[in-house]
Amino acid sequence: MNYRHAFHAGNFADCVKHALLLRLLRRLEVKETPFRVLDTHAGIGTYDLTGSEAERTGEWQRGVGRLMDITEGPLAEWLSLLKRAGFPPVYPGSPTLARMVLRPNDRLVLCELHEQDHATLRTLFRGDPQVAVHKRDGWEALTALTPFQEKRGLILIDPPFEQEGEFERMAEGMAAVAHRFRAGVQAAWYPIKHRTPVRAFHTALAESGIRDIITCELWLREPTDPQRLNGCGVAVVNPPWKFEEEAGAILEALLEHLGEGEPGQGFAITRLADE
Repeated sequence: MNYRHAFHAGNFADCVKHALLLRLLRRLEVKETPFRVLDTHAGIGTYDLTGSEAERTGEWQRGVGRLMDITEGPLAEWLSLLKRAGFPPVYPGSPTLARMVLRPNDRLVLCELHEQDHATLRTLFRGDPQVAVHKRDGWEALTALTPFQEKRGLILIDPPFEQEGEFERMAEGMAAVAHRFRAGVQAAWYPIKHRTPVRAFHTALAESGIRDIITCELWLREPTDPQRLNGCGVAVVNPPWKFEEEAGAILEALLEHLGEGEPGQGFAITRLADE
């Protein structure tokens, strides 16, 4: 992928990631005790869909742009939050979306290694006592910043998949977190171009010893072309109560509006490891 995320903000993969992220956060809020969110590859927080990068690809128009008129159903709350954040033309990324729903005692920790993006992110949250912004490698942060003092929370792992070995690093990082922070909810986004690396990733997770893992996947076409982003998934460790059911409804609604009837399109919730 050509990554700076500004090129891809609001595309179908963002829709999957952010709609599921919101449901995870809402499920954590069922309990009154505070929690923490760690976003390991945070980006810049918000994206301008009228900017040159977004206009060059037009991906958001085939993604969130198709959902603008929805006011009911499993996507409604997420889309309402987008509009509160200024959509369109502003598209809120994971840090902004998470911050919008934090309660007063919850905390958000953001890691971004890219110097310019880190500066932008720090400016966005300057003076916010509930948000800490770190210029550090997200993979290193997985063990450096866990477990949380709140003893519960969410770790969002969303690397750019620019380099070889990202699936392997993700599986290893998730296993390390599960060993250190058994109660932590982990949500790891991954691309689906073709099935071979995804199968290997699933196998690595299933054989890692981590308990209670599901994957939530949506694909717009049969994932056979390694040069195209044909779908994406989110692997969730310790999915909260009722999340599986809610995730299925979200993916079904997204496919209904974003799918174009190409052969092989679909979605699935798959359990990789039992509780």
